[in-house]
Amino acid sequence: MTSIDTPPTSEAPVVLPAELHGPVLAWFDRHARDLPWRRPEAGAWGVMVSEFMLQQTPVVRVLPVYEQWLARWPRPADLAAEAPGEAVRAWGRLGYPRRALRLHAAAVAITERHHGDVPSDHAQLLALPGIGEYTAAAVASFAYGQRHAVLDTNVRRVFARAATGVQYPPNATTAAERRLARALLPEDETTASRWAAASMELGALVCTAKNEDCGRCPIAERCAWRLSGKPAHDGPPRRGQTYAGTDRQVRGRLLAVLRDSAEPVAQAALDAVWNEPVQRARALDGLVADGLVEPLEGGRYRLPLS
Repeated sequence: MTSIDTPPTSEAPVVLPAELHGPVLAWFDRHARDLPWRRPEAGAWGVMVSEFMLQQTPVVRVLPVYEQWLARWPRPADLAAEAPGEAVRAWGRLGYPRRALRLHAAAVAITERHHGDVPSDHAQLLALPGIGEYTAAAVASFAYGQRHAVLDTNVRRVFARAATGVQYPPNATTAAERRLARALLPEDETTASRWAAASMELGALVCTAKNEDCGRCPIAERCAWRLSGKPAHDGPPRRGQTYAGTDRQVRGRLLAVLRDSAEPVAQAALDAVWNEPVQRARALDGLVADGLVEPLEGGRYRLPLS
């Protein structure tokens, strides 16, 4: 086994892939959470729905919405048959509601192009609306047991620390990270798909962005960052996103009024949710531009029907 094709920091020891696979996979067998999208009955559609919902949203918030979504739309064709506005309504308060429109568009494409079955081919997944590099790899790996590098924030952080000796990965995924992820993949497809899930779970539960728990980490004795003395990240400090008073908050309040109404909503009802008219108008215009809201005659608005 050759060493990883990613340059470590000047003092970080080189870590071999084989040194990481066994401990992480054994830890995952003992500590993996029982999540509905990991169960066999979830199928590829359940995996895809979870991947859309989990983007920038914690598991605890996703779980109830996921269960309701799959109960209402157990197949892509079920969602495709409804108006996109219904997807936005069911999305509730998960945030970033354009994800609901993209998931609806993907369901339509799956129904029209693939006879209602989520494709297993990575290139076909990547060609679906709203599907990027990460989601295509995740669905192919988690739903179909294929060998792909699945690089979400948690996985990137684990690899940055364990293999290259730095505290945090870059803000955007780099070519070096992709090479590293491919070098770390087990050769066997089944093992590679388990490795993708296990490394993600390790980052979510143990090797977290703050207050990492090295005492519970199965590869602490092999972690390049820990063995180098945990050098602090030399980039800018990472700050949490603000929400109160932002256009995002205004958009959320406007959408909440529209989600709660089965009929078009008058402008006056929307005006009542935020008392700053310029910001309120800007937020509403943004929702219309994003396709999340349809303006009607007479100053009324509704969730999109097409």
